[in-house]
Amino acid sequence: MDRKFYSNNLGSIQIFCKSAELESFSATAIALGITPAAVSRSIARIESRMGVRLFARSTRHIRLTDEGKLYYDECIRALQQLEAAERLLTGGLNTPRGTLRISVPTTYGHCRVMPVIHKYHQRYPDVALEINISNRNIDFIEEGYDLAIRLGQPKDSRLIARKLEDAQLGIYAAPEYLAQRGTPQTLDDLTQHDCIHFIMPATGKPMHWTFHCDGEEITLDIHSSIHITGDVLGCITYAAAGGGLVQTYDFIAAQKQYSNLVEVLTPYRGASRSFSVLYPHARILAPKTRAFIDLLVEECGNNKN
Repeated sequence: MDRKFYSNNLGSIQIFCKSAELESFSATAIALGITPAAVSRSIARIESRMGVRLFARSTRHIRLTDEGKLYYDECIRALQQLEAAERLLTGGLNTPRGTLRISVPTTYGHCRVMPVIHKYHQRYPDVALEINISNRNIDFIEEGYDLAIRLGQPKDSRLIARKLEDAQLGIYAAPEYLAQRGTPQTLDDLTQHDCIHFIMPATGKPMHWTFHCDGEEITLDIHSSIHITGDVLGCITYAAAGGGLVQTYDFIAAQKQYSNLVEVLTPYRGASRSFSVLYPHARILAPKTRAFIDLLVEECGNNKN
């Protein structure tokens, strides 16, 4: 490695990252205690060396170009690695500490993750916890999250995914609904029932219902006049109140507040959806994050419902 290269450019990289965050050379100069001219020269040296424009400049503000965004993501990861290496050598990484920022979806968060978080906090009281419960996709770099739990596998190659479990699905309804409308016996019977659909925030379309039939997994688009957005738990609560049929995870139907739900169409069960914990690529994973991921995988892997 060229030590002269790193010593000459590490400061410039830090200036670049701060400029990207503040979107202003003047604000960067104030934050770092240098002159605006020094900031501008530093950015110009990087652009000249690489032959690309990192910022689109106007008279009032700056913004990253597409190349600048790519460079920023890589620089942030590199700086985090350097910081982690320093803490490791000074003993700061031996024990989980600091703040752990977690993003979890509503259903999995309430029913699966919260008990694990409680156990984690008891085990590592020096770690402060910030927990976001929502179904929206987060930006790890922009929002500073350490990890997220999400449905399926990520398409972003910059993220690592560790599978937690395949959550089994079933069709459930309240006894009073079934007494009034009858119990469906086949998938064709679903057209005669009130089916409660959750609208996916990413697509604006209803989540498909999935079944096993004759040894194959099939997905159905079922017409419904009952659409719920925002909080998927609203679908289960509405079904428990007698509103209709809902496809949900067995672990949700097993919760005490939904104990009145009855499973139907059991010959067609067997479908599942996988949940994974996601985190950015890092050669050195902070102990606070590693400890939580290990505990989460252990606890969720032992779930049977």
